[in-house]
Amino acid sequence: MTYNSVSTIPELVQELANKLLAKKLIMATAESCTGGWISESLTSRAGSSNWFDTGFVTYSDDAKQRLLEVPSSLFEYGGPGAVSEETVRAMAHGAIRNSRANIAVAVSGIAGPDGGNLEKPVGTVWIAWQWEDKILSRCFCFSGGREAVRLATVMAALEGTLTLLG
Repeated sequence: MTYNSVSTIPELVQELANKLLAKKLIMATAESCTGGWISESLTSRAGSSNWFDTGFVTYSDDAKQRLLEVPSSLFEYGGPGAVSEETVRAMAHGAIRNSRANIAVAVSGIAGPDGGNLEKPVGTVWIAWQWEDKILSRCFCFSGGREAVRLATVMAALEGTLTLLG
């Protein structure tokens, strides 16, 4: 997957809409660090109700557990935590399970300016994509301030969804 696109969000959404419609797929999002920005980007396109079902904004660990059925063990002491491959994979799966979607993207990260540490510095973001039984995940370390990290996350989430769809 490549993530150095010169495309704009509206261009990515247009391409994604075309692919989802052609494949008769319905999408959902599960977002933490982006706070609904991916869903907003998708629904800013007229006609998105034909291929977008719902967006879960699950900023807290509790919300991830209640709305997406992410196992509480992931957040316990010694567990991988909210910003981890295991969590975003569970979020993507939960988004599909709790909606009418058959494809989902999930994001969780540390946008800053605080919250990072040596193991997971500010800019660390995990993204997972699930379509049917295929699930992909990737860790990114984006640079810049809070909004730059969030924007890079939205772009990578959209580009990764396009890659998954082929």
